[in-house]
Amino acid sequence: KRRVLRSAALLFSGIAMASSSQRRIDVAGLVIAIILLILAGIVWWDMSKLQILSPYDLGPKVMPIIVSGGLTLLAIGNAIGALRGDLPARDSLDWKPIILILGALACLIALIQFGGGFMIGTALLFAATSTAFGRRAFVTDFIIGAVIALIVYVLFAKLLTLSLPAGPLERLF
Repeated sequence: KRRVLRSAALLFSGIAMASSSQRRIDVAGLVIAIILLILAGIVWWDMSKLQILSPYDLGPKVMPIIVSGGLTLLAIGNAIGALRGDLPARDSLDWKPIILILGALACLIALIQFGGGFMIGTALLFAATSTAFGRRAFVTDFIIGAVIALIVYVLFAKLLTLSLPAGPLERLF
């Protein structure tokens, strides 16, 4: 009878140890949850500083509230997944797409700053992003990005009467 109890105790402790080792807290997931919560707080704080009063029920404060709430929900979900150890395994980091997208974003900022305009920079960003995701038709993607940028520019400039940074192509419209 003692052998059976001892064997059962060893078996039970082995199962408990295996389940506790499988359910490790994902520290990186908790850090991401904290960063998301900080971002939600920053968006909320920035929204609270807006002094714009709207005659309508929906004013410019609505969207930051929605974004802040969404970030908070993502932070809570990520924290729960990290504490349970349920987050998926991470892939290895490939720096090439990140550098390509950040470089294209820097080009967009530079083009806007130095008078290249919104459309050319946006088309370049679109083509570089699609290349970073593995597509190899850069010229086709640049043309697609230019068409999308043209549509966005016309919608903003003509329909909403909001000015986007003007460059040589924007001056044609």
